[in-house]
Amino acid sequence: MSNSALLRVGIPTGAYAERLQPQPSWLDETAARAIGTVLRHLPASRNEGKRLVALVGGHEASLKALDHRGLAEVAAELRVALRTQGLHLPVVARTFALVREAARRTRGQRHYDVQLLGGWAMLQGRITEMATGEGKTLAATLPAATLALAGIPVHIVTVNDYLVARDAASMGPIFRALGLRVGAIQHEMSPAERRETYACDVTYCSNKELAFDYLKDRITLGRVRSRSRLQLEALRDQPSRVERLLLRGLCFAIVDEADSVLIDEARTPLIISGGGQRNLMERDVYAKALQIAEELEPGEHYAINPRERTARLSPAGQAHLQTLTAELGEIWTGQQRARELVQQALTARYLFRRDQHYLVHDGKVQIVDEYTGRRMGDRSWEHGLHQMIEVKEGCDLSQQVEPLARISYQRFFRRFQRLAGMTGTAREVAGELWSVYGLRVVRIPTHRPLQRRSLGERVCATPGDRWTRVLERIRELHEKGQPVLIGTRSVEASEKLSGRLTAEGLPHSVLNARQDAEEAAIIARAGLPGRITVATNMAGRGTDIVPAPESIAVGGLHVIATEFHEARRIDRQLLGRAGRQGDPGTSEVIASLGDELPRSQLPRAWRELSTRVSSENLAARLRWLLIRVAQRRAELAHSRARRALLRMDERVEAMLAFAGKGE
Repeated sequence: MSNSALLRVGIPTGAYAERLQPQPSWLDETAARAIGTVLRHLPASRNEGKRLVALVGGHEASLKALDHRGLAEVAAELRVALRTQGLHLPVVARTFALVREAARRTRGQRHYDVQLLGGWAMLQGRITEMATGEGKTLAATLPAATLALAGIPVHIVTVNDYLVARDAASMGPIFRALGLRVGAIQHEMSPAERRETYACDVTYCSNKELAFDYLKDRITLGRVRSRSRLQLEALRDQPSRVERLLLRGLCFAIVDEADSVLIDEARTPLIISGGGQRNLMERDVYAKALQIAEELEPGEHYAINPRERTARLSPAGQAHLQTLTAELGEIWTGQQRARELVQQALTARYLFRRDQHYLVHDGKVQIVDEYTGRRMGDRSWEHGLHQMIEVKEGCDLSQQVEPLARISYQRFFRRFQRLAGMTGTAREVAGELWSVYGLRVVRIPTHRPLQRRSLGERVCATPGDRWTRVLERIRELHEKGQPVLIGTRSVEASEKLSGRLTAEGLPHSVLNARQDAEEAAIIARAGLPGRITVATNMAGRGTDIVPAPESIAVGGLHVIATEFHEARRIDRQLLGRAGRQGDPGTSEVIASLGDELPRSQLPRAWRELSTRVSSENLAARLRWLLIRVAQRRAELAHSRARRALLRMDERVEAMLAFAGKGE
């Protein structure tokens, strides 16, 4: 899309500003990945950051002496300076000092020097890796307010509506003290409310809501990509497309939990659907497919691939299917259609588990995000899989719909004129963040020395052994008065552990996709002495568990991870809940070789190796090594899936552009 004014800050604004990149060649992608790997191990220069901190400190006393009106006058002066001088270090330093003073007056919080460093890195378009509890949310107000004062629309993107509302409410007073308007996008908003919210200087929103609103705008715009045509339409008397647009463009975004949004979420395309026919295939067809799937023999008729989460009929299975469907009617006469139906039935029956991959809530199948542990009630699986699972669970069939527009997160976020992010775990994917988004990772030191102690990782032979050990540790810590957070990978596992705790007479709270409405209250109590909290990944990101003084006296929060995730980063996110901001804390992993990760990533023969070793010490080391191999295999498979999705998305974009069609 063409843009109008290019401000001194280097970010174009105007009629739906966005950046459209040419499709990179294979050589470009290879070179970018290689550079990203090198950058991962190179520390960023901190000389400029140290100078910034010194300059900000130099303004502190003079700003403290001003009244409210004086601060407003300084903000007005900085609006002009930022637009005329750009992101000149002395101007940025004074702006950061102003934001720091506004935070002190409105929130009682003063940005630490390390938060100034994080804000400076984000202003330069980088990913800041800051440890848990170091105040990423507060640090983001520095670059956001700076560019908002310069007249740039700012989006602060986080992973769900709960965090959007929380962060906008807590940080809003800082922006308003500077004369800036703040808004928060929520799922239930109408188009008019969304349009008004996106018109604010700073808009908090989730990645999903922002991307889908962009797709809606692309549908509205159609093939119009010219700024002049948009301006002409805006001058007409009748309502124009411009007035129906939700966003003002893609100028600057700060992505919270950047590795989750830009990496983990990037395996699934975003699709807006509509206009489909209701129940293209009748319920009895899905039911028959599920029945046939039960009659097939594993190994002989079909093979399950848990790594790719797919099922494939063998030649013998296809022949047997023809026999089973010979008398079933017209829809089963096509061999390819019959094969696809039964393969989807096998996938639904054996690869998607209730309370792990989805919940049944209010009579509807709702997907559970495997990375965040949250319900995604407005999403559905494609190609009839969702309807197959609905029949499997005895739910009413939902409507199959046709896609109207689609985009991947990779292609969407690359369209921002400037992109930055923050997270606690980015270094493992620094190469991919550079090769896909051109984002360099900068590690920010902690404000106080880290006191969290790791008590090691123990891999038990069976899930039963794991739960026995976990219960022993919980009871031991509970009697000591230390608060404990136990992380599980699924709703099913959290409720299974809850049942065991109840049987043992141990009082506790459970936080999973069923209790998402109680999240804030559960997290607020999780740091109290002797508190036991069982949580899925919902407690792994965006939560800040503050231990009570009495809890700190006995060692602080203790975190137990009961299962390894498919990326080491996600394990680090959970374990990082302990020892926030220099507080004491401890963490450990008690997992099992019978968990989903090793079962899906390792052959059975490999997993049985540890049972053939007589030495328990050697067997434990072998189990730990197998877990690491399983994690690495999963990470590589997901990386390949993300690259394949991006390549497919770019090919679709190129074909649509060649045909003269919109997205």
